[in-house]
Amino acid sequence: MKWLPGLLSSRDPGWTESADVIVVGSGIAGLTAALRLRGQVERIAVVTKDVLAAGSTQWAQGGIAAALGPEDTPEQHEVDTLVAGAGGCDLDAVRVLVSEGPDAVRELIDWGANFDKDPAGNLSLTREGGHHRDRIAHANGDATGAEIQRALIEAVKRAPEILVFEHAMVVDLVTAADGGVAGLTIHVMGEGDADGVGLVRARAVVLASGGLGQVFSQTTNPAVSTADGMAIALRAGARLRDLEFVQFHPTVMYLGPDSRGQQPLISEAVRGEGAFLVDGEGNRFMQGVHPLADLAPRDIVSKAIMKRMLETGQPNMWLDARHLGLEPHSDDRVGGEARAAVSRFWERRFPNILASCRAHGVDPVTELIPVAPACHYASGGVHTDLWGRSSVPGLYATGEVACSGVHGANRLASNSLLEGLVFSRRIAEVLPGELRLLQEPAGHGTHEGSAGLVPGSALKQVQEIMSARVGVLRNAAGVADAVSLLGEIAATPADTIDRAAWEATNVLSISLALADSALRREETRGSHWREDHPERDDAHWAGHFDTVMSDGAATLSFSESPATDPSATEGVLT
Repeated sequence: MKWLPGLLSSRDPGWTESADVIVVGSGIAGLTAALRLRGQVERIAVVTKDVLAAGSTQWAQGGIAAALGPEDTPEQHEVDTLVAGAGGCDLDAVRVLVSEGPDAVRELIDWGANFDKDPAGNLSLTREGGHHRDRIAHANGDATGAEIQRALIEAVKRAPEILVFEHAMVVDLVTAADGGVAGLTIHVMGEGDADGVGLVRARAVVLASGGLGQVFSQTTNPAVSTADGMAIALRAGARLRDLEFVQFHPTVMYLGPDSRGQQPLISEAVRGEGAFLVDGEGNRFMQGVHPLADLAPRDIVSKAIMKRMLETGQPNMWLDARHLGLEPHSDDRVGGEARAAVSRFWERRFPNILASCRAHGVDPVTELIPVAPACHYASGGVHTDLWGRSSVPGLYATGEVACSGVHGANRLASNSLLEGLVFSRRIAEVLPGELRLLQEPAGHGTHEGSAGLVPGSALKQVQEIMSARVGVLRNAAGVADAVSLLGEIAATPADTIDRAAWEATNVLSISLALADSALRREETRGSHWREDHPERDDAHWAGHFDTVMSDGAATLSFSESPATDPSATEGVLT
């Protein structure tokens, strides 16, 4: 992959700022890091590509997982996480997540997040796929992310020491002569000459920029999720890990074969409340596939849906939630009091999903919801240690942009918000004592026309290629074809330097790295499903693929690691 640019082409910086720490991203991971760092470092800047509330956090429906219930324990949470991760988790990272998770959620509540309560005033906890306990805390029924985002934004607004740059896209990480962090080049949309590009010098950078959802045509991710953080880290020399493990959420509302972009998510919590999957003939097909049936881990449910679609020739499956809120064994799903009861349940528990379904012409009170898998979450990303440190001095990563090791080959439902909380807190513990001196930048752009950039129009082409050949179901011929086609796109230079070209180049860079890893991993593990290698193969592929870039060339290497064995804590699920 020698075509990859070492730095994105941009104008010379027209302005300069400085900060002790720059946090890139304004979701749960970024704002938690900023709030936890206040009082420990003098000058903190939060940079976000849109407004503070525009990232992925606000779209989280189901909730946040933590062992908060009276019958639950971190050890039980650990087992569920390891099982979902299909042998790819870092055991130490998982233990950090589940043991520190409850206190992290309690701190979030102290910051003002209002979670739903039961009649006794305790947290109302529900269950999602892969969990053996009710441990998902939720807010406003199905608007957990929006409530968390609200609370964090209000807390940041009460902290004058945190500077916020909205509508600001990070172009590249700026490094010093020693290869460590020196700052960032940032494009502030609509401001100043030279397209608003400026240089912000910094002693440390915390990436919390979210995932790579826009790599695929159908996704649950917002339009801003163009893999920017992973791409800038790769260009700066940071190690990326496990990019092939992209989770496809099994129950995304199917809007037809031509629908593109962000699709409506039907939260796993709907199945946690009793909904189940059926095919076009009304047959339930998850029984016998997994002991948890419709609440199996996401990779298993996605594969089962795809297999049933291939068997029947149908473009989607259906979710039956017409009985939610009824007494058990009730057969009256549509008439009179039963229909009213179902409607009241939906309005209380899933008001936003109900509104979304109805806006797209489906009433889940009386109709089946058409669903199909779509890109949802990147389990891989910038490789970090247990304290969020990347392989580049002064660069930290947290949340979906990072690969902390907690998700392995498949993320357990509702562990994502928790990861952002826990590892941002850990970064704030060590970063103040590790601050570098302010370094002179070694360079901040190629400044040679649009060299190294592809046109913004290439984004749609990349998405179509990735969806068709590197999506839920993969094989060697299809992925190899994707690598070749992506390489052809890479040879098409952009005519202009603008945000669209930067985003398309970032998406293309990560797509090539992802496809390369998917081609090399000749097995099926978690969310990586190879039809030509349908079995998990610990003898050859227990380990991680790492992508590193140097002198304009990206290299892929495999490091062996024993498969994580959940039997180490076997017996805690009683």
